[in-house]
Amino acid sequence: MFRRSLLLTAIACSWCVPDLKSQTTRGERLPVPRARPELLGGPLSRYRPYDPPPISFADSPRLDPLIRAGNLYLTLRDAIALAIENNLDVELQRLTPLLAEADLQRTLGGAVALGVPINVREGPTGLGGAAPSQSPFEIISAAPGAAGEVQTDVGLSPTSVSVGALTSGIFITGGPPVPNLDPALAGSVGWNRSNRPQASPFITGTNALSATSAFGDLRFQQGFLSGGTATVGLDGVRQDTNNLRADINPSTAGGLVFAYVQPLLRGFRVAVNNRFIRIARNNRQVSDLTFEEQVINTVHTVIRLYWDLVSLNNTVRVQIQSLDLAERLLSDNIEQERAGTLAPIEVVRARAEVASARRDLTIAETRVRQQETILKDYITRGIVDAQRLATIRVIPTDTIAPPREMVEPLQDLTAAARMRRPELARADIQVENSKIALTGSRSALLPSLDLVVNARSNVLYGQVNPLPPATGDASPIPFERNPDPAFVGGPGTGLAQIFSGRFPDYGLELHLNIPLFNRVAQADHTRNQLSLRQQEIRFRQLEKQVGVDVVNAQIAVQQARAAHDAAQQARVLQEQSLEAEREKFAAGVSTNFLLIQYQRDLAQALSAEVVALADYVKARAALDRATGRLLDEYDISLVDAYRGRMPDTP
Repeated sequence: MFRRSLLLTAIACSWCVPDLKSQTTRGERLPVPRARPELLGGPLSRYRPYDPPPISFADSPRLDPLIRAGNLYLTLRDAIALAIENNLDVELQRLTPLLAEADLQRTLGGAVALGVPINVREGPTGLGGAAPSQSPFEIISAAPGAAGEVQTDVGLSPTSVSVGALTSGIFITGGPPVPNLDPALAGSVGWNRSNRPQASPFITGTNALSATSAFGDLRFQQGFLSGGTATVGLDGVRQDTNNLRADINPSTAGGLVFAYVQPLLRGFRVAVNNRFIRIARNNRQVSDLTFEEQVINTVHTVIRLYWDLVSLNNTVRVQIQSLDLAERLLSDNIEQERAGTLAPIEVVRARAEVASARRDLTIAETRVRQQETILKDYITRGIVDAQRLATIRVIPTDTIAPPREMVEPLQDLTAAARMRRPELARADIQVENSKIALTGSRSALLPSLDLVVNARSNVLYGQVNPLPPATGDASPIPFERNPDPAFVGGPGTGLAQIFSGRFPDYGLELHLNIPLFNRVAQADHTRNQLSLRQQEIRFRQLEKQVGVDVVNAQIAVQQARAAHDAAQQARVLQEQSLEAEREKFAAGVSTNFLLIQYQRDLAQALSAEVVALADYVKARAALDRATGRLLDEYDISLVDAYRGRMPDTP
C-alpha cells in the first residue's frame, strides 16, 4: 500500500509540472550570461557566491586611433560607436538584464521576484539647440549639460507586484504563497541520557530506569507547481537501557516516512504557482527593451550633440567671416580718412564694428569649447577634467547634408512607431504581468482545502537483552526471554522490515479553512482589478502619445525644411544686397552706417541658415526616434551594443 501510494503521488506531481524550458518570450534576447552556479563548477559551487566581472572604467580601444596631434577627429558614426562602447548610462543598463536573469533564477526556486529597475536616462541637451522633446511619461532635465532620468520598478516586491513604468505607485497584492521549488535535504542528529525513577518495578524490572539514546533523521523535501509539497524521510533512534523486561536491548526503532500536502482550492493550479516565473520571464524581456530604449536615447543624444558642434563650428566660421568684413571695412575707412574723403567718425564706427565682431567670435569659440566638453564627457569613460581629455580638441569631420524630401505617409510612420517603439512593447508586457499576477488574488478568494497523505513503514531491530531477566516475587521460576526472530539483527534486518511493509502506518486527511467574511481577499482582488484598469488606460495614453510624437516630429521636419529654404533664400538675398551696397558705397551714394548694417544682416542670415540646417538634421533624427527606426538608420545591432564592441566603421 505504501509503495502504491508513493508511485501514484509521484505520477500526479510529474503531470502537474510544466516544461518550463520550452517556454520562450517574444523577441530576440540579448546574449546575457546566465548566473547559474550549478553549471559553473560542480555541486559545491552552488554554495559559493557568484561574483560578476568588475566594471572597467577605461575607454574602448577605438578612441586612441582617432586622436592625432592633440585633436579627436570624429565622424558621426565614430561618435555613436564611442558612446555605445563607453557611455556609463549604457554600461549601467548592461547590468539590468543580468538582474532580470538573477531574478528569474530566484523565481524558479519558488521565491517572489524582486523586480527589475529601469533607469532610462536622457543625455545632456548641449548648447546648440533646444532641449529634447518631453513626453508626459518622462522627466528630463532642461539644464545645459545635464541629464534627466526616469526610474521605475517592474516586477515584484516581497509583498507586492509592481505593474510597470507607467503606473508608479500602483501595485498588485495578495495571492497564496508559492511552495519552495528547489529540492532540499534536511536532517538532524543527537544524543541523550535519561534517568527516570519508577513507582513500580513491574513494567521495567527496576525502580531506576536509565537509557542512553542516539537519534537522527534525514528528509528530502520538494515543492511542485501544482501547489503540493512532498516529504520523504528516514528516522531512527538507537536506545540502550537497563530495562530488565525488554527482550531487545540495545534496540533501534525508526522508519521510512512519506507525506504529501496538496491544496485543492486556494493555491491549486499551475497558473497560480508559476505566476512569478512568468512575470520574471516577461521582466527579462522588459530589461532587453529597456536596454534598447537606453541605446536609442544615447544615439539620439550623440546625434544632437554632434550636429550642434558642427553648427557651432559653422557659426565660428560665420563670425570669422563677419570679422574679416569688418576689418576690411576698417582698413578701407582708414585709407579714405587719410585721403581726406571720409570723416574720422566713420573710422571710429568701423573700429566699434570690429570690436563687436571679435566679441561675437569669442562667444562663439567659447560655446564650441563647452560643446566639445559635453560631447567628450558623453562618449568617454574617463574624467573630462583629466589632462588627457581636457586638452583634446574635437574636430567633427562630417558635414551637414542638405535637406532631403520625405515622401512616406503619416499612417505608415505611425504604424511603424507602434510596432517598433520599445516603450509600447514594455508597457504591453507590464499589462500582461498585471493579468498574470491577478491569478494569485483570484485564487486567494477561495477557501483553503488541503489533502494530506501520510505513510510510514516502521522498523524495530536489535540484539537480545543481555541483562538477567527480572523475576516475580510470587514465582520461583526465572522469566526466560523469547523475542521474535524478525526483530533480532542489524541494519539489514531493519531495511528488510522497511521494504516489506510489515508494520505500516497510512492515512488521509482533509484540512478545511473557510473565512467567514473574506474581506482581505475581496479587497485585494478589487484593488487589483482597478489597478489593471488604470494600467490599461495608461497604456492607451502612451499609445496615443506615440501617435502625437510622430505627428509632431513630422511637422517639425516639414517646418525645419521650410525654415531652411527660407533662411537659404534670405542669405542669398542678403549677399546680393551687400554686394549692391558696396557698389553704392564705392560710388559715394551710400553711407558707412548702411554698409555696416548690411554686413550685420548678412552675418545674421548666415547664422540663421546654419541653425536652420542643424535644426533640420536634428528634426530628422527626432522623427527616426519617434518611429523607432533610429537604430536601423545607423545600422546598429543591439547584440553588438550589449557586448560593448561595435564593428569598425569605414
